[in-house]
Amino acid sequence: MQDRLAPLYSQHLATLRERADKALALGNFDHLVIASGTPLRKFLDDQDYPFVANPHFRHWLPLNIPGSWIVYTPGHKPKLIFLQPKDYWHVVPAAPSGYWVEHFDIEIVRDATDAVALLPNANTRRAIIGPECPTVPGAEANNPQAVLDYLHWHRSYKTPYELELMREASRVGTRAHRAAEQAFRAGESEIGIHMAYLAAADQIDAELPYASIVALNEHGAVLHYTHFDRKAPAQSRSFLIDAGGSAAGYASDITRTYAAQGHAEFQALIDSVDVAQRGFAAKVRAGQSYPELHIHAHHVLAEVLREHGIIRMSAESAVSSGVTSAFFPHGLGHPIGLQVHDVAGFQASETGGTIARPQGHPYLRMTRVLEPGMVVTIEPGLYFIDMLLEEVRAKPVSSEIDWARVERLRPYGGIRIEDDVVCTDGEPENLTRDAFALIG
Repeated sequence: MQDRLAPLYSQHLATLRERADKALALGNFDHLVIASGTPLRKFLDDQDYPFVANPHFRHWLPLNIPGSWIVYTPGHKPKLIFLQPKDYWHVVPAAPSGYWVEHFDIEIVRDATDAVALLPNANTRRAIIGPECPTVPGAEANNPQAVLDYLHWHRSYKTPYELELMREASRVGTRAHRAAEQAFRAGESEIGIHMAYLAAADQIDAELPYASIVALNEHGAVLHYTHFDRKAPAQSRSFLIDAGGSAAGYASDITRTYAAQGHAEFQALIDSVDVAQRGFAAKVRAGQSYPELHIHAHHVLAEVLREHGIIRMSAESAVSSGVTSAFFPHGLGHPIGLQVHDVAGFQASETGGTIARPQGHPYLRMTRVLEPGMVVTIEPGLYFIDMLLEEVRAKPVSSEIDWARVERLRPYGGIRIEDDVVCTDGEPENLTRDAFALIG
């Protein structure tokens, strides 16, 4: 893979330099200074939380190391100030190597103070991007809004280098998903399934892009279920897993739902949501409004609810009355890249601004029009959430719902199916389905 990445990285860096030139000009700055960041200390403790570098830093370099800096001045080769401390308590970062090294002037320092001393002079016009509380004075972040708005807007458009890393993240995630499904079929507990996932991904929890959701039976109705029961249920009826993988900081975000053998009614509902989800993914095309796609998803899922006898009303009535929001209470998806919920999902232009969510859909995480280079998740769901169902029971529209059928499905929790999809100049590229196809 390194051989494939080398030429792509060269093009990627040229794109980043061009964007930085324009962002600095907009903000009237001479230097772009990017901090990798420092680990966060646990409250009243002498231990740190797992370190995750500033995504702006990882946009330029495939490194997750604390205390280091990137300095870019238009017209000059970018510089990496690489912190390699003298430390016998921890593993010290190895000397820089790989396909990206030739593109940087690299200075290795032994402590954070020395690193800050190598930054452009404080009297110069520096745009310093990073956490607001550095451990060493003299390099306080100013995070100028004009610079951030421009960089965030353009980070929505992935370079070929970024897409190759996202394909790799998808391969990691789908390989682990397959192992998790096998563990479910073998009757494992939630924690047992999770351990099988980690082993197949060859990544520890801290390396995954987000906390995995491994939900058996009714736990699938908890949208962010991260509990992990240690004991397998007496009967495993259903399994929902939302988990991803990482590649040089880039994320995959994948969800699948399974029915245990013999649970045909729930399997049929999964199959219908899967067909709907594929249809939504096929609409990830240039010019498609993401909010309009989200509203379209509500109408299609209303038809799924009708098809399976859960509701008796028309799709239009189900959407306008809020019934579909009780069964599908979250957004259709979000931008994804260096962050699982990537930046600029609501941004109006490269100079900032906000595009509001459609009324009645407070949890939608993207309101932009799709363009080539964007990567989004498509993750429709249908759930049986007691709190939301009770709210519907109290409304006149309750008579249009088959509550006996709802009661039969409640023990299965819910369904979510999620792919990561690239908007191109033509047919969308489904990173998730393509990666699953590689493993058969």
